[in-house]
Amino acid sequence: MQVESGRVFREAWIAGVNKHYPGEPKPGYVVPWDETPAWEQASAAAVYGQVRAFVEVSGGSTAKLSRAQKGRFVAVCWIAQIHKHIDEPKPGYVADWDDLPQWQRETDADIFERIEQDA
Repeated sequence: MQVESGRVFREAWIAGVNKHYPGEPKPGYVVPWDETPAWEQASAAAVYGQVRAFVEVSGGSTAKLSRAQKGRFVAVCWIAQIHKHIDEPKPGYVADWDDLPQWQRETDADIFERIEQDA
């Protein structure tokens, strides 16, 4: 289940990048699951699990959250994974929600909504 949930997260990320990124995305943004580094695969599965648990313990009332609230939740969970796996991350890797580019905020919200469908 962990691999599958991580794959769902990654596929939602890639779909969001392709939809929202202005211009041609960096190749690393759209690397397929099988080529994604192990720490990113583990992080994707962990965040999927956190979002799914949040949806479930909320009794599905997460549907009432705004897209910004949904995306912010994904972003904060991801930042925690960055800190778990990278000792001294670049500031952009751990940027606060308001400092993220619009395409990334939209992509994070898309990821939440994709996981919400599974829950």
